Amino acid sequence: MITKSSNRRSFLTTLSALPGFGALLPLSAAAVPGNPETRDVIAELGVRRFINAAGTYTSLTASLMPPEVFSAMQVASRQYVPLNDLHDAVGARIAKLLECEGALVSAGCASALSLATAACVAGSDRDKIRQLPDTHTLKNEVIVQASHRNGYDHAIRNAGVQLIEVETAQQLERAINHRTAMMAYFNFATPNGKIAHEEFIALGKKHGIPTLIDAAADVPPVDNLFRFTKMGFDLVAFSGGKGLRGPQSAGLLLGRKNLIEAARLNDSPNDSLCRTNKVNKEELVGMLVALELFVGRDHKAVWKDWEAQCSRIAAAVAGMKTVKTETFIPEIANAVPHLRIVWDEAALGMTSAEATKKMREGEPSIELRPGAREGLEVAVWMLDPGEDEIVARRVREVLTKA
Repeated sequence: MITKSSNRRSFLTTLSALPGFGALLPLSAAAVPGNPETRDVIAELGVRRFINAAGTYTSLTASLMPPEVFSAMQVASRQYVPLNDLHDAVGARIAKLLECEGALVSAGCASALSLATAACVAGSDRDKIRQLPDTHTLKNEVIVQASHRNGYDHAIRNAGVQLIEVETAQQLERAINHRTAMMAYFNFATPNGKIAHEEFIALGKKHGIPTLIDAAADVPPVDNLFRFTKMGFDLVAFSGGKGLRGPQSAGLLLGRKNLIEAARLNDSPNDSLCRTNKVNKEELVGMLVALELFVGRDHKAVWKDWEAQCSRIAAAVAGMKTVKTETFIPEIANAVPHLRIVWDEAALGMTSAEATKKMREGEPSIELRPGAREGLEVAVWMLDPGEDEIVARRVREVLTKA
């Protein structure tokens, strides 16, 4: 029987995870080490908190989990289960949901890249699995477009492989040999490469080489969860803690059933290369619930809300001298409405870097999209309700004081 006390405890624990909840409680209840229901350790430690108008960047802790995800993880945390059984059950449910052959929850997208590579190099052979990352007797080359090389490919090289750089389809075909284990494609670098998705996939199938695509930050749109597997990529990797709003430490690897099964054998809790990439029951359950919520939501309504937030922030600086605004959508990765605010720096007496610094160091602290070439770029999709008004006020204050 569930008592009123336990209901209240579960309810308060869930609420305490929501942004700003601690501020609504008296000090005696909000941040006192002795109260496990409402303890705010981040506040105790004095670590800076901020309004996230930047987006889903790992260094900024990406996204916040919906209460339903947190609640499901909390329930799972109080139960023991055979971990491999839960892995298999969650993977089967996700595969059915996303209409693909196989799926597994990984320890982030980088882990998915390592698991994919290990699966293509060692397969399901236990001896080869234990041999990694020593690949001197195994297939140990992965072909990648030179324009796609980036810091994230370290996750592929972890499996002991060498990346073979090519630029054209002809070079790719010449590079294929008996040591080729996999072909890797990084979706965010698509505009930089000479080999598009379809041709890349076709070459892999022609020569019997598995193809992997890193689509870490490419959700939304929701269609991408289905698009790349249906397009023909053998393996597809996503981040779980970005647009999907699952646990920040989780990711997804989707694809061919035999390769997903091999990836599982190369994963924790097995004696394998990726035992370090542990995913426990809480992340498994949380990732599944987050995915179910994301697929089932009204994406058109959410999109309109993002556009409305951009409009409200733009309205706050309308009419200011030399200040102009525009809504834009990044071509790849974080492809959702953003607001760009630009001005004549000489006339206003403030640079983009200075304005960004004031937004970060003000009260409340606000992080903006990094890497803007001019002005300020505001990502609204990680804002909680009402935070767009705070961002609008702070942007106007900063530019007015200039």
